[in-house]
Order: sequence, then structure tokens, then C-alpha cells
Amino acid sequence: MPSTHGRRQLLATTALLALSRAAFGRTISGALPWSPNEVYPPPDAARPGPWLYLTADEARAVEAIADRLIPADDLGPGGREAGCAVFIDRQLAGPYGSQEWLYRQGPFHPDAPANFGPQSPITPRERYRAALAALDGHCRGRYAGKPFAELPAAQQDEVLTGLEKGQVQLQGTDGRAFFTLVHTNVVEGFFADPIYGGNRDMCGWKLVGFPGVRYDFRDVIANPNQPYTLPPVSLQGRRPA
Repeated sequence: MPSTHGRRQLLATTALLALSRAAFGRTISGALPWSPNEVYPPPDAARPGPWLYLTADEARAVEAIADRLIPADDLGPGGREAGCAVFIDRQLAGPYGSQEWLYRQGPFHPDAPANFGPQSPITPRERYRAALAALDGHCRGRYAGKPFAELPAAQQDEVLTGLEKGQVQLQGTDGRAFFTLVHTNVVEGFFADPIYGGNRDMCGWKLVGFPGVRYDFRDVIANPNQPYTLPPVSLQGRRPA
């Protein structure tokens, strides 16, 4: 795994915004169910609170993983404080977690190129449940009975590096596939619109200078080559200063 500084720099330079995870087809008759030039965010914003899918122990592990993948530093908060675990929990509890919009009857080709899309009968929520239990089992066996969330940062990095490189084997599940999944989801949670539970206080957007969903950029266009200093705006609007 890259160093603490390298991980954060990588996130800051390669982030892709996951503004929406769910899109569903439906039959429309009569008038269109939207108005031109208007944006309709999800009806209910994901907020901190009781976990919807993750158990308390699973959530602690995911928070710990998020904090090692995106550690807090002088540039801003880490993955835990940014709400990445909340984002992941809400996604797992919804259609992303069950992959209900995907065709899942196979055949599956695990060794197929990545551009073929998901090649596994295992849903994200199933992979998280199995892998988090196996991860704690591995850590308890190797580190004097301690689960992942209770390990010091250096040992957590050792485990995550082993998962990333395929050197740490998790019983009954694919550790490297889990690392790829949780890494992707943590980055998504750090940079997605806060309405989905992560990117708390738009910390991810502030880190990379992303303006958010501000509706009018005419003042910027009229003044090219000038620093953009306005704060970001989420789908919920900008909070009062």
C-alpha cells in the first residue's frame, strides 16, 4: 500500500465522484415525471445514526479501514470522520448491496478483464459480511486475540497491505477482492455528494477544490484565470457559515 502521504495525494488527484449509485428503468406514460432544468435529489438524505446493514463490530472495522486508507492529517479529516462507513452501510442496505439491478444468473468468469464488469455471484453485502468476519478471525489468530479495529495503525497497515497484494488469505472468501471493493467504496464515500452519508461537510470536495453542484458559474466564466474561492455546494444546498 502507498504511504500515508501518497494515499492522500492519490485520492486528491484521481477521485471520481459517485454522485448516484442507483438508476432504475420504468415505464412512463403521460407527462414526464420531472421539470426541465431542475434536479431532484434522493428523498431522504443518509445521516449518521443506527447502522442499517452493518453490525456494530462490522462498522468499527470498516471505520478503522477507512481511517487507514484515508488518514486524517493537516489537509483535513480521515475516512472515519468523513462518514465513509455511513456511506458504505447505506449503500449495502440498498440496491447496490444486493445488486438487484444486475443480471446475476451467470456464467461468471472471475479471470475475465475488468471491463467485463462484476464477475461474481457474490453481492457486495455478502462479500462484506463474510470478509469482515474472516478479517477479524485472521487478526485474532495473528495478533493475540485482537480484532482488526483494535490493532495499532502499523499492524492495520500490515494487514491491509497483505490483502492488497494477495498475501493475506481470508478463510472462506477472497481477501484481495474484498480490499479492492472496500477501497473503492471508501473513496466513493469520501467524494460522493454528502446526501449519501459520506463526504461530511464536503471535506472531500474541499480537499480537491471541487465546487459541487453550484447552479450558476457565469461569474467564474466571465473572469477566467482567477482562483475559484467560493465554497462547494451539495445537493442539499450550502449550509450557513
